[in-house]
Amino acid sequence: MPTYVYRIIRDTAADAADETFEVRQGINDAALTRHPETGEPVERVPCVPNISASKLGNASLSSAGFTKYVKTSDGSYERQAGSAGPKHVDPRKFTGG
Repeated sequence: MPTYVYRIIRDTAADAADETFEVRQGINDAALTRHPETGEPVERVPCVPNISASKLGNASLSSAGFTKYVKTSDGSYERQAGSAGPKHVDPRKFTGG
């Protein structure tokens, strides 16, 4: 699951110092409009995504909402992580559409 940065929207210049917080949300979840604890208005801050340089294990991929397929010796692909999609995919049988 991605981590998003939010900024609390302040009305006065004296309170204009950026106060931010992070929230882990699903990629398809709607952006927050209010702080989850205080109810203050917030806006999502555009940030560069944090891409890990190390390989993630199957459990980490699954918990982040990804699906991983691995090519087998017969040329088909088998799902190794995640729950979305078919268990096996054979590209030789794909007809498009």
